[in-house]
Amino acid sequence: MKKTDSYGHILRYTGLFGGVQGLNILVGVVRNKLVAMILGPEGMGLISLFNSTLKLMSDSTNFGISISAVKNISEYFDKSDEEKLANTVKLVRSWSLLAGLLGMFLCIVLSPLLSKFTFSWDGHRLHFILLSPIVALMALSGGELAILKGLRELKKLAIISILNVLGALISSVPLYYFFREKAIVPSLVIMALIQFALTIAYSYRIYPLRLMNRWQNMRGGVGMLRLGIAFVIAGILGSGADFLIRSYINNVANIDTVGLFNAGYMMTMTYVGMVFAAMETDFFPRLSGVNHYLFTFNQIVNRQIEVMLLLVSPLLVLFSLFLPILLPLLYTGKFMPALGMMQVIMLAMYFRAIKLPVQYIPLAKGDSTSYLLLEAVYDVILVIAVILNFNRLGLVGAGWAITIAGFLDAVLVFVYSRWKYGYKVSSSVLLYSSIQIPIGLLTFMITQQDNLLVYWGGGLLLAMISIAISFLFLRKKANLWKGVASKLLRRIKRDGNN
Repeated sequence: MKKTDSYGHILRYTGLFGGVQGLNILVGVVRNKLVAMILGPEGMGLISLFNSTLKLMSDSTNFGISISAVKNISEYFDKSDEEKLANTVKLVRSWSLLAGLLGMFLCIVLSPLLSKFTFSWDGHRLHFILLSPIVALMALSGGELAILKGLRELKKLAIISILNVLGALISSVPLYYFFREKAIVPSLVIMALIQFALTIAYSYRIYPLRLMNRWQNMRGGVGMLRLGIAFVIAGILGSGADFLIRSYINNVANIDTVGLFNAGYMMTMTYVGMVFAAMETDFFPRLSGVNHYLFTFNQIVNRQIEVMLLLVSPLLVLFSLFLPILLPLLYTGKFMPALGMMQVIMLAMYFRAIKLPVQYIPLAKGDSTSYLLLEAVYDVILVIAVILNFNRLGLVGAGWAITIAGFLDAVLVFVYSRWKYGYKVSSSVLLYSSIQIPIGLLTFMITQQDNLLVYWGGGLLLAMISIAISFLFLRKKANLWKGVASKLLRRIKRDGNN
């Protein structure tokens, strides 16, 4: 593995999937705006409730195959073991089919309960029955996407993501315009069909559809299911922690404060999180493929941290500075009380950039127990921290709680990974952290100033310093300028020939 190739690969696909994620967010904003204008708050609320219930059913019944299958496929792909690879693909598809049928069956059987639990009355039973195929389609699509990730078909995954969000826009908005709320159920089913059709259009070309024909052969997927179920349980614990936090804020304060907390938290995680979009799609398959080689394993993790930190740090500085403008622009002026919390959470994103690649180590190793343990500990720390800090400082206290929990979790994950897997943090990670995190702290202090000259002058100076440092290090690590220059020269020559 060449050093420049490794850093160049990470940069290339972080940019690719970050850009795709940004486009998805942009199209999603346009679509939500149009749907909100057509259906109003009531229709948007109905869509939200249907989607959240379907996601709950899917997450509870899909065995976590969309994550766990990536590990197995990646390993055999890197070993060029075509026989085991083809067999694993059949296993993934067979278990995905079973998971889909189970989820669909439970959605039909539990439709009266889902209707009462979600809407407090039984008037939507038929809707949940009609929506039940979506649960099956989500499981099948998840399995096929896992296959493509394991096979490193990254460009195909990017194309699927773009076409899927465009398909959702083109198919749903006209239906809502002509049929209003009556189109909600059909449009949700159509969108699920579009995603499934796009996914199999690419995956079936590589591996035509074949399933296991004997139950005995299905037992080969037990290890995959064990890891997947741990991932599902961790997701349920995370959802439980979110529920406890929001319920506590609602009881101590009011529903408006919950809305402010949710808007601030989601905005920081969604928009800044674009940089992390390549983690599951590119980084996790590569890490899984070399999980038995300690040196290469450590190298991949450390290089991913380095690139994440160098890319996200300037964005965090700029995002922190422009939050007073972006928050009312993306929401309304009524959400400005969440500003202080969001500025604090920007610090938590530094720790997220550092720890996220390390958090994938238990998954890549197939260590379901460790993954579940670490996630559970973080959830407990987060809930306790929010309760203690919200009481004293309100929403800003909740921001500090998220930051403190992120820091403690980063320390725990690094120490545990060192002890359990022999992971060793590189000197480059320590160097970049010691430079960029203090810049982030200085930026936070400047955002607390009322003097506009200090705010914008000092803030933009720190942003330029952060950008310059990241560019210099990335240029050194990945021959960044050389790559850009060569592309420009090729384009100039091509235009000259034309």
